[in-house]
Amino acid sequence: MSPTAVEGLDLPALERFFGQRVPEFSGRLDATLLAGGRSNLTYLLTDGTGRWVLRRPPLGGLTPSAHDVLREYRVTAALSGTDVPVPRAVAHDEGDTLGVPFALVDYVPGTVIRGEDDLHALPQADIDRCAYALIDVLARLHTLDPEAIGLGAFGRPQGYLGRQIRRWNDQWQRVGTRPLPDIDTLYARLAAIQPTESGASVLHGDFRIDNVILSPDDPADVRAVVDWEMAALGDPLADLGLHIAYSDPAFAPVLTGSAASTSPRLPKADALLDRYATLTGRDLSAFSFYLALGYFKVAVIAEGIHARYLQGVTRGDGFEIVGEATAPLAAAGLRALKGPKAARK
Repeated sequence: MSPTAVEGLDLPALERFFGQRVPEFSGRLDATLLAGGRSNLTYLLTDGTGRWVLRRPPLGGLTPSAHDVLREYRVTAALSGTDVPVPRAVAHDEGDTLGVPFALVDYVPGTVIRGEDDLHALPQADIDRCAYALIDVLARLHTLDPEAIGLGAFGRPQGYLGRQIRRWNDQWQRVGTRPLPDIDTLYARLAAIQPTESGASVLHGDFRIDNVILSPDDPADVRAVVDWEMAALGDPLADLGLHIAYSDPAFAPVLTGSAASTSPRLPKADALLDRYATLTGRDLSAFSFYLALGYFKVAVIAEGIHARYLQGVTRGDGFEIVGEATAPLAAAGLRALKGPKAARK
């Protein structure tokens, strides 16, 4: 593919942008569409010396609020210098260069564990250490003071749970491709039993094993947390609930049928929850609600990806099976309301 024919990028325009905004840039750009990612398009750029990662919205889709790369950039920049590892924020553009916004960060070398085969190549002790390291990072994120890192005005944490319930129901109304009574029932039950919020913190919004870059030498060494497009200020237990929902085998089709997060070799949810509670001191007595909310969110996300596939605007392999996840995830959400252990058949 020629340098000017990378789908979704205008490399000559980007070279002009780099020349103005990236001091270390020293030549022509080559671009590669990176593997992974089910929403924003992610590219590796290089000039032969430096390497950067560019994120831009998808070529088409029905849920533009889920693709806010400028919001993602703001969070990444704010977290620099904290004990939550992120790539260095380099530059961003609101649409003048490519016609859509994009964010540019440094490339972080390391290992990304996406599929079960990647995970199963590790000894069990390393798998356990990796899973607990992710919980440690999530706990550190949730103990940060948003005001202290410049994110005090990032959003409205009060009322976060109610807005999430309404938001994902609204998204369902927008992207749903078929009737699914379990989604409607799950929405109604979540709205009826919403608990008092446990607090307010910075949330990742999509925290799972394939959204972190690990050291090749030590899978418990998290070099960077990436994919912050759904970050927010809100109830931290919503982040935790989603992280645990991602471990359900029903989620596997969303990541082409082999998702590392669903591997049975990962520690059980109870062990991860105990570690989180110990690190943060948070009360998890209402966790069933947060787990069900996580299932609701990921079911709608799966349907949104499926809708874009049906429109013919997805790029890459595996999108044809994503729609298989929607109904099982919604059903698991209803079961989760009976208790975290009931979510799994």
